[in-house]
Amino acid sequence: MTDQAAVDLLDIDPAFGTDPYPAYAVLRARGPVHEIRGGGEERFWLVVGHDACREALVDPRLSRDWRRNGHLATGLDAPPATDGPGNAHMLLSDPPDHTRLRRLAARAFTPRRVAALAPRIQEVTDGLVDGMLAAEDRRADLVDALAYPLRITVICELLGIPELDRDAFRRWSDEITAPTGAEAARAAQAEAVPYLGGLIAAKREAPGDDLLSDLIHTVDEGGDRMSEDELLSMALLLLLAGHESTVNFLCKGVRALFAHPEQFALLRGDLDGLVEGAVEEMLRYDAPVETAPPRVAVEPVEIGGRLVPAGAVVLIALADAGRDPARSTAPDRFDIRRTAAGDRAHLAFGHGVHYCLGAPLARLEGRIVFRTLLGRCPTLAPDGAEGGRMSGLLARGERKVPVRW
Repeated sequence: MTDQAAVDLLDIDPAFGTDPYPAYAVLRARGPVHEIRGGGEERFWLVVGHDACREALVDPRLSRDWRRNGHLATGLDAPPATDGPGNAHMLLSDPPDHTRLRRLAARAFTPRRVAALAPRIQEVTDGLVDGMLAAEDRRADLVDALAYPLRITVICELLGIPELDRDAFRRWSDEITAPTGAEAARAAQAEAVPYLGGLIAAKREAPGDDLLSDLIHTVDEGGDRMSEDELLSMALLLLLAGHESTVNFLCKGVRALFAHPEQFALLRGDLDGLVEGAVEEMLRYDAPVETAPPRVAVEPVEIGGRLVPAGAVVLIALADAGRDPARSTAPDRFDIRRTAAGDRAHLAFGHGVHYCLGAPLARLEGRIVFRTLLGRCPTLAPDGAEGGRMSGLLARGERKVPVRW
């Protein structure tokens, strides 16, 4: 086992906050696991490279259950911040709890239900593109005009959120996923939690044709069902996780096309034939979520010759996994016509027991959005300087994608 000093990502590349891939490539060349210095006394361990990331994603010693194991990282006896209402979901649990929750969710979140959403997603997309193209100055921000309203509408309809309540739901989502401050984020969650509790109670009495109603009434072969807090937590998880991943996916995909005009022209010339491959290449080239949610090592873990100590916080670089030359030919080249399975390999939706349950929905939304947007707006182009990303490894996301046509 090797021992290396902790590194600062900004020392490797000062532009890491806007483009992390050069720094990831430097780290990957040194090895798959690195101790990273953050701000102040912050330390965490970062896993890079496709195979090492895939291995770490399925290692049971790297726990997602911060309610039970968070004290190993903090050194505190007090309950962690995740020990509260709305946090009893799959993303913060390990087997066997995770196995039970995912089994129950999968019985309601079926491929048939996702496929049945296609006509409505198409209808919403058409309406949003209509509104965008009506702008007299022929300019728009794709985040506000298309990506975000599409995602929030689909999630609200999937969960059965009444239309009159969706403005409040969007406000809570905005504040929780991109908070203006810690207090504002707590206040938004404090409003969202009782609202969802009331909605669950109403749907228990009068079920609708929606996912939340199905989750409430789903019982597995052993007679198990989700508790009240687990139902509420699942609704919050669908709202928050889906918000970040899908909005980022759509916006990063457009940016990749703008940066590669020859690929943009290819896709416009054969939308039906190339859109599926384009969606997979977008996911590989610039993953919607840069790192998987943090894990804590419940015991010492050796990965790629490095010993990660017990109590360490571990981040797995999903984005770098798609740029590993050991898996993909010319991985820094954006090529929507990649066909070989290895060349298209990515971990954008994770791997193992925590593989994203909403991946089929995100892919469906991507195919519909790109086919519709580029089919109806073939002259789409970036409008001046592009908006920046949020700074920081855990917070990086899309802000603005200004376009013209």
